[in-house]
Amino acid sequence: MRRLKPFFLLGAFFLLAGAWGSAQRLPKIAVPTNYHLTLTPDFTHDNFTGDESIQVQVLKPTAEIVLNAADLEFHDATVRSGGVEQSSKVTLNSKDEMVRLEFAQQIAPGPATVTIHYTGTLNDQLRGFYLGREENGAKYAGTQLEATDARRAFPAFDEPEYKATFDITVIADRHHTVISNSQVISDSPGPGESQHTVKFATTAKMSCYLVAVVVGDFEYLDGSADGIPIRVYTTPGKKHLAGFALDTAERSIEYFDRYFGIKYPFGKLDLIGLPDFAAGAMENTAAITSREVALLLDERTASLNQKRLVAEDVAHEIAHQWFGDLVTMKWWDDSWLNEGFAMWMQTKSVAAWKPELKVLVDDVLNPDAFLGPEATLTEDSLLNTHAVRQSAETPGQITELFDAIAYGKGASVLWMMEEYLGEETLRKGVAAYVRAHAYGNATSEDFWNTLTAVSGKPVDRIMSAFIDQPGVPLVSVKAECSGDTTTIALSQQRYFDDRSLMNAGNDQLWPIPVCMEAGSRAGQARKQCVLLSKKKENLTLPLCAAWVMGNVGAYGYYRAGYDAANILAISPIMDSVFTPSERIRLLSDEWAAVRIGRQTMADYMALASGLRQDDDTAVVDMLTVQLAYIARYLVDDSDRSSYQRWVGNLLSPLADKLSWQPLPGEDGDRKALRAQVLLTLGTVARDSAVLAKAGTLAQEEIDKPGTVDSTMATTVLGLAASKGDEAYYEKVLDRMRKTTDPGELSLMQQLLARFDDPKLLERTLQLTLTGDIRSQDIVREIAAVMRNPRGDRLAWNFVRQHWVDIDKSLGGYNTSGPLVAATGSFCDPELRAQVTDFFSVHPIPAAERTLQQSLETIRYCVDLKSQQAAPLAAWLQQYGGSSGE
Repeated sequence: MRRLKPFFLLGAFFLLAGAWGSAQRLPKIAVPTNYHLTLTPDFTHDNFTGDESIQVQVLKPTAEIVLNAADLEFHDATVRSGGVEQSSKVTLNSKDEMVRLEFAQQIAPGPATVTIHYTGTLNDQLRGFYLGREENGAKYAGTQLEATDARRAFPAFDEPEYKATFDITVIADRHHTVISNSQVISDSPGPGESQHTVKFATTAKMSCYLVAVVVGDFEYLDGSADGIPIRVYTTPGKKHLAGFALDTAERSIEYFDRYFGIKYPFGKLDLIGLPDFAAGAMENTAAITSREVALLLDERTASLNQKRLVAEDVAHEIAHQWFGDLVTMKWWDDSWLNEGFAMWMQTKSVAAWKPELKVLVDDVLNPDAFLGPEATLTEDSLLNTHAVRQSAETPGQITELFDAIAYGKGASVLWMMEEYLGEETLRKGVAAYVRAHAYGNATSEDFWNTLTAVSGKPVDRIMSAFIDQPGVPLVSVKAECSGDTTTIALSQQRYFDDRSLMNAGNDQLWPIPVCMEAGSRAGQARKQCVLLSKKKENLTLPLCAAWVMGNVGAYGYYRAGYDAANILAISPIMDSVFTPSERIRLLSDEWAAVRIGRQTMADYMALASGLRQDDDTAVVDMLTVQLAYIARYLVDDSDRSSYQRWVGNLLSPLADKLSWQPLPGEDGDRKALRAQVLLTLGTVARDSAVLAKAGTLAQEEIDKPGTVDSTMATTVLGLAASKGDEAYYEKVLDRMRKTTDPGELSLMQQLLARFDDPKLLERTLQLTLTGDIRSQDIVREIAAVMRNPRGDRLAWNFVRQHWVDIDKSLGGYNTSGPLVAATGSFCDPELRAQVTDFFSVHPIPAAERTLQQSLETIRYCVDLKSQQAAPLAAWLQQYGGSSGE
């Protein structure tokens, strides 16, 4: 499953202990081998009927079989075993989402058939078998079953280890298209006069959370790759937006076929864009479902970021066809085997196909890469982080596992291991792992034991340390030159954003593949890699080092710590010696040192000043994100004009070089750089000339779409929104209501959260209660207003006042977690107390850890301001009129 990027960045059970009331994992009584499932959706009454026969293998003598079921009404249930059929007593336990089928006579071990007739509701909660609507109001039905919602579509062994084959039949209105996991083998009229019956081929063995059924009015664009037919389905009138996704799917299958050495195993591939969808996308076997914005775009006008989003989402879900579908984790604690792998592989495949998208730098290091390593390092620096592999039993705990740790840290560790082992060695290990566990389940140990055997290196020891313990290591690097040699002292400890925890130290230890480079004043350089397994270790390099870079290539999942002298030596050569990835990581690591008081704002500002000539888009993105944070949280009003002048002096030369209009033949990356620089000059430096020009261009673009280059349009429309009046707001709202382009819809919704005027932001918030904002976007819209510095308190008060309505509209799957996360943008003790009090009364089981992380983040922001605001003010008094040279 692909988690959707939030707007501002433009995815307890207890073990059975005998007592029915405490059981939430299924007892080991029987295992399924095949489901025969017939579903009949009824759009008149918004419900469905289900007829199901489950072939099971009974493991021991029993008078009961226990399944998962939720929000279903059972009409009858029988079991046939040994030629004897028995009716079942049905006992539902809604708390544990289970159903017990009890029989008068014991069933012997061996094959048996459970037959159930039931009904369910096509719900509006975007989970299970749910109801969606097109823009014109036409209804469709779709499934979203990960992680624990298959039980809302059919009674099931709803745990990933219980793999089985599925024979699916759907009875639908005759004009409706029906899509499922396998190819259609028959499509016949009836049984009703206005119905048709669609039967699908038997699927491969798969976990039931990967079942997909979509019913509605759809059209498609088709193609193929390596003999596999591919279709991209859209609602009517949008097929012309499917071409880029189809190209991505074709190239992804070809890439993964070669990489794994195992051809795509499921016979066909469908990708379906849905107007209402809770996640970003979902890897259902051979029937991937997605939000429209994550699948569809107009190639003539789409920006680099839009293309990157669609390419990565499509590649991510196709990678899952091997990692997650063909080989599935045994239990959700190893969900990183699905998500971390898919995130790692999406970048590799897209980079091989379209290097101009620059996903290797953008996704691997850019702070705007949601769930990427920078977001991961931030989350993993909290006390309330968690190990990649962590026990999770309840649906809420399982949902919380799908975060930056499972995705980003899992992918980061794989990048580190690829650098440590070599690309080909890792590829051979991955391919061997997939072959060994195809159509089955696996654990983390299965993976890293395979890599250890293939490589002959201690992969098991390294990976288990990074996967099974929380936190990110800090590798401190201190160089001392003596004659023609340099002794480098390395030490490690767990990094926390909490100064007191850092000063206290801890006993955590990792075997860390560390690669460093040292350079002399004469221009010589030496690179050396070691496996740092101790708390402290020294090594010697044959040169007198003037500087040391502690994470060459930025592949290592650790922070590097430097002394002030090393930072001063690095600052003047930042953009001439180091790669973009290394510059990004240096900025990130220096900011981490400032957070805990080991470096000062003066050290950071000197490093930032060394990038005044840098024109790499990803590096500038990282720099501008940090500059915006400083502006919002650390700069006092008395020093604001000085800070704005400094930022303007830092970025204006680059802006002048870029100008406002793209040159003929200019690539998307250059356009993105222009947009980001001018956005920062407008929002952080508050440059009056930039704001005026943006306002003029925005009026032209809002009146006549397409006037401004699509990448710049996002910037100018956003800058204009910040100062926009009611007339401008009405134009944005009108475009949001009329557009059928998913990308434009997303942009217009984002703009509605960008205004400064509290009255207009209040209107935006009210839209989330009136049906103008789809249920899938309600949380994102409110959270976007909350992250707006002019809207934070307004949105927070709105949430508290309208919580009952908000919570009701979200339903179960589309939880309030993103709202809880958005409170982490506060930097005020009073608001922190309010957040604590509110969610103690209105707990959210799927966001308990998210709440603790938000509270922790607020506390650290307050602490950072208390320790660094004064040094920043002093620095600005000296350098506020220059770029810090």
